[in-house]
Amino acid sequence: MTLLTVDGLTVHFRIRRGLLKGSDDVVHAVDDVSFALAQGETFALVGESGCGKSTVARAVLQLVRPTSGSIRFMDQDVAALKGGARRKMLRDAQVVFQDPYSSLNPRMTVHSLVAEPLRANTKLSARELEDRVLSLLEMVGLGTQHLWRRPHEFSGGQCQRIAIARALALDPKLVVLDEPTSALDVSVQARILVLLDELQRHLGLAYLFIAHDLAVVQSMAKSIAVMYLGQVAEQGPAADVFGEPRHPYTVALLNSSPSPDPEARATMRVLEGDVPSAVRPPAGCRFHPRCPYRMPICEREYPEPQRVGSRMIACHLPEDFDLSSAGATIAREVTAVAH
Repeated sequence: MTLLTVDGLTVHFRIRRGLLKGSDDVVHAVDDVSFALAQGETFALVGESGCGKSTVARAVLQLVRPTSGSIRFMDQDVAALKGGARRKMLRDAQVVFQDPYSSLNPRMTVHSLVAEPLRANTKLSARELEDRVLSLLEMVGLGTQHLWRRPHEFSGGQCQRIAIARALALDPKLVVLDEPTSALDVSVQARILVLLDELQRHLGLAYLFIAHDLAVVQSMAKSIAVMYLGQVAEQGPAADVFGEPRHPYTVALLNSSPSPDPEARATMRVLEGDVPSAVRPPAGCRFHPRCPYRMPICEREYPEPQRVGSRMIACHLPEDFDLSSAGATIAREVTAVAH
């Protein structure tokens, strides 16, 4: 069953340059992004910082207003929801933010943090409320001894567990995970990912996973969309995208990841140039200024996404172009010796 459908989502922000009418600039944060997320599955949005993946998540959660396009959640157009229907949608879609210390009120106890959404949205008795709070904490690996402490008394991983417990308080169908492990140590990241996987299997949750760490995405997501400057470059099953990337940017993104083998001589391929401005994005394919395979058509025409096997690819390169053998020339090589 499809839980979330995003179709042609576009989000632009106006920034004022002066007092004269018509002098404003427009930030093209997201342009024509489409995907679907099934119940109980994980869909990941990945890309460099500023590519628009968090803006997509905020649009899904109604935290920013889309410029155009549609978002359907549980077969309802979220833009048309009003009153009680909108409140129910917001209860069914929760979020875990990147930095747990910023997302938790430092003046509130763990009990108050987890109980707050329950008090605001349910009519539980005092006893039922206490039982529910404790049940949520136990679900994320915490207990009674943590109830009356405040966030500054916990490690980053423990704070993220509290944030997850709070997100689960209203039994949501969808949880948006906005870089939930990027502020944590590597060993703590692994434990949080295991917890998220267990919760998904136990509760049937759907995750919209926002990340730039490809290793995290590979272990969590069933499907993936690779974003560049507000648009989707490649989208499809995670195993296919990681196993045989078909867009030059996806290849570059994978090649930029360091090898986990400390004994190996690591070769990182780094893209030349900087990401263009989202205020004045390049004409045609937005990746063409940094792409070693660009052709004249790339500079003037946007490549409409085409289905290639199990994936959607936005690229003018022919379908049979062998990126695997050409990958060595995709970027400047930076060689480092592991000590």
